[in-house]
Amino acid sequence: MRRTRILTAVLALAAGLLAGTPPALAADSPAKVSLAADTYTWKNARIDGGGFVPGIVFNRKEKNLAYARTDIGGAYRWQQSTKTWTPLLDSVGWDDWGHTGVVSLASDSVDPNRVYAAVGTYTNSWDPKNGAVMRSSNRGASWQKTDLPFKLGGNMPGRGMGERLAVDPNRNSVLYLGAPSGKGLWRSTDSGVTWAQVANFPNVGNYQQDPGDTSGYASDNQGIVWVTFDESTGTTGNATKTVYVGVADLQNSVYRSTDAGATWTRLAGQPTGYLAHKGVLDAANGYLYLSYSDKGGPYDGGKGQVWRYATATGTWTNISPVAEADTYYGFSGLTVDRQKPGTVMATAYSSWWPDTQIFRSTDSGATWTRAWDYTSYPNRANRYTMDVSSSPWLTWGANPSPPEQAPKLGWMTESLEIDPFDSNRMMYGTGATLYGTENLTNWDSGGQFAIRPMVQGLEETAVNDLASPPSGAPLLSALGDIGGFRHTDLTKVPSMMFTSPNFTTTTSLDFAETNPNTVVRAGNLDSGPHIAFSTDNGANWFAGSDPSGVSGGGTVAAASDGSRFVWSPDGAGVQYTTGFGSSWSASSGIPAGAVVESDRVDAKTFYGFKSGKFYVSSDGGATFTASAATGLPAGDSVRFKALPGAKGDVWLAGGATDGAYGLWHSTDGGASWTKLSNVDQADAIGFGKAATGASYQTLYTSAKIGGVRGIFRSTDKGASWTRINDDAHQWGWTGAAITGDPRVYGRVYVSTNGRGVIYGDSSDTGGGTDPTDPTDPTPTGACAVTYKVTNQWSGGFQADVRLTNTGAGAWTGWALGWTFPNGQTVSQTWNAETAQSGATVTAKNVNWNANVAAGSSVSFGFTGTWSGTNGRPTAFKVGDQSCAVS
Repeated sequence: MRRTRILTAVLALAAGLLAGTPPALAADSPAKVSLAADTYTWKNARIDGGGFVPGIVFNRKEKNLAYARTDIGGAYRWQQSTKTWTPLLDSVGWDDWGHTGVVSLASDSVDPNRVYAAVGTYTNSWDPKNGAVMRSSNRGASWQKTDLPFKLGGNMPGRGMGERLAVDPNRNSVLYLGAPSGKGLWRSTDSGVTWAQVANFPNVGNYQQDPGDTSGYASDNQGIVWVTFDESTGTTGNATKTVYVGVADLQNSVYRSTDAGATWTRLAGQPTGYLAHKGVLDAANGYLYLSYSDKGGPYDGGKGQVWRYATATGTWTNISPVAEADTYYGFSGLTVDRQKPGTVMATAYSSWWPDTQIFRSTDSGATWTRAWDYTSYPNRANRYTMDVSSSPWLTWGANPSPPEQAPKLGWMTESLEIDPFDSNRMMYGTGATLYGTENLTNWDSGGQFAIRPMVQGLEETAVNDLASPPSGAPLLSALGDIGGFRHTDLTKVPSMMFTSPNFTTTTSLDFAETNPNTVVRAGNLDSGPHIAFSTDNGANWFAGSDPSGVSGGGTVAAASDGSRFVWSPDGAGVQYTTGFGSSWSASSGIPAGAVVESDRVDAKTFYGFKSGKFYVSSDGGATFTASAATGLPAGDSVRFKALPGAKGDVWLAGGATDGAYGLWHSTDGGASWTKLSNVDQADAIGFGKAATGASYQTLYTSAKIGGVRGIFRSTDKGASWTRINDDAHQWGWTGAAITGDPRVYGRVYVSTNGRGVIYGDSSDTGGGTDPTDPTDPTPTGACAVTYKVTNQWSGGFQADVRLTNTGAGAWTGWALGWTFPNGQTVSQTWNAETAQSGATVTAKNVNWNANVAAGSSVSFGFTGTWSGTNGRPTAFKVGDQSCAVS
């Protein structure tokens, strides 16, 4: 599945100031910005997977400690007790959005508490920042970061090779990192704090997927692609002597040092004409296994081989499972069974049709068997069974003819790992999910091993649009790569993505405000229609027709009563239709590529925006007229929405840092606009159920307010704002879409670029808690505390604390004190500032969560150390007031 997704914000970086006369916009009077905090619980609307998993890493010292990396959606840690994945990089903020792309992971086999991630999404101009190495001493619960002087490419070609980052298994303060773009091999000798280039490494790589690509994406030198230590050549506390390095060079792909990196040489006699995607060492037998492809992946690959290198003698042996002439794919996924030396497995990562293939050998590659074989073509015999009932959409709703099957065994299968402690457990990543088995050795006894998704908790979709209708399903989503879903239950995986047609990416969707059973979506498809309609709230779909020239989905809007639609597709101008798109007519007065939306009351009123101009149609989209208003953002990184229930009430968010940027409001259908002076920047706007006693719907925005980036809520028409996320829940870039729920006060749906659909629920279910007056008195009266250890490991733990104001007055600052019963020590805190003296701890508010209304709560968390016993504190105080403890 192709995953070259680019942020729309990145594409709009060229937005400039509007030319001409000064802006003729009203400016609201300066408002006091109060960044009060609410307590939200954040979860994913379950999809389970949805993207490429290019790396899986098991710790070699501790059982059940495993990590997975994604190309744009962060890193995850396996939770054995629940058999789910825990996200580890949700703290990555807006300015560092590229650090949600993970090019490599390394788990320390000396100290399992330590884990490292090499992060950065693109090496070309699409990602403006350099890469970084993030390090954690508590299994990813919190991180420290070292910025690098070059970029990394978690979503670049070649991202399935690796691992590029490795920890010396004998001297764990030493790490190596393979860099792309000709930047060479890098080394740290202080556990990832500082890095320096290995100046004497002889080859920085030269392979480019497409040297002629002027964007810099496919033309980047894929560089140094993996590092592997031979642990048998070192002793505890001393640097491992023998290190192997893989290089993206078709003629010179493997190098070795036998003196702990002091000198390096090209391995003599190695295969040429191929890239070594993986190098996995079986120290027990003295073999280095290498999986080769003629391309860098993860989509391509025409020929491949698998080789074995005897580390003691230097002998090379071609152990390819099939003859090179019979391959139409490259090899990549590669693993050995640490419990049964001599057992090795490999994948045909680029075998798209009829399916991927997995190969297994129990004699060090002398002979192989396959996960499936032909009986009499096109019929297949599988050594496995597949149960995707937990993620039923993985069938894609397909009913293929043999030799294809649904679900497929996979594609883009570049990660494959046997649990080093359990020969029966194996996991592998695909372009859509992470599969696994717990009875793998059935393969060897002639039985079938059972494959199922092992992906719950790992959410990796890129979200383009969201809708929450007033009736029917609470959530409709437009997603990259897998189209989108209708969620009738946010806690359950939907049975199927949108089908008939299956868009590869849905770019926009809308519903009729007064007739929510009518839904429209537009999207991309290599061959076929680019628009589809539903008359049952998105449960079933039928395709519309395309006007001439359409090449992509663009944006689409439904009339408030569902009687007509306006569509702004890629490749053609804005179009309108009555009925369900059997024919389209060109709209006049509005430029091609405009973003379109509908008024939520008047069925004939539609709106558009393009390059600083707002457009209005009052005849169902046939003709548009440009508003006279100026001063709106000059570029096209803009999202706007009309308020349900109020004709002509429109909110517009967007802009760029080199021009107009913020949040605007119009109550006359775009004829005039007021810019909110208390919003620094805004990128998406949405509406939800009004707070108790409020006369206006709740506003939600992904914005920068009071100098702070976050997700904000207003219950008073934008006069004041509450930040409802926190520093631990930022999810990188959240600018594509946001919407509240019209049926549940406080519920908000947030788009991410790789972490799926996030939804938040407020502890303030009654509404009306947005910010209190900062002149309110300091905390007095009753309080309550919930203290919960959320994760614990040898010597360390993570805890969450919820403090509730149960008194009658509001707080404008708070300080919570407690004493640890067993001498625990706080290491790192988020959403609070802590000080500790002996066993006594004081946690104080930070600037944005000082205000806590009566009946509301504030939460913070911390990591700490313990030994012997990790008992809970039994008494908490705010000032002199003792708090109830639960």
